[in-house]
Amino acid sequence: MATVVTVLFVVAGLINLVPVVGVISAGHIERLYGIRSTDRNLLVLLRHRAVLLGLLGAFLMLAGFCASLQTVAGVAGLVSMASFVILAPPSAPLSDDIRKVTRADILALALLIAAMAMKPFA
Repeated sequence: MATVVTVLFVVAGLINLVPVVGVISAGHIERLYGIRSTDRNLLVLLRHRAVLLGLLGAFLMLAGFCASLQTVAGVAGLVSMASFVILAPPSAPLSDDIRKVTRADILALALLIAAMAMKPFA
């Protein structure tokens, strides 16, 4: 069971690591989110988002191998992804790219919920 929990945390972490390429350039942000912007302020915010998601992804992956971090990492991941899923629908209509992000967060949420439910038995 511990191996399953590890895999679930690692996959959820990998999902959160995907946006980290947005740190590199505005072009990566555009490909990730389908947002073309010349607004430097928006680009700074989105690149900062990429850094934070990278940190969260790395933390979730580390927690997969360190049981003492799993509760804190799991809660951080659940709050991060659930907040996006909750905030996204009122912003409708969403682009296809943002809907993909929402679906990815829902998948990662499901993985973390499963991992957290199994954790006491791991």
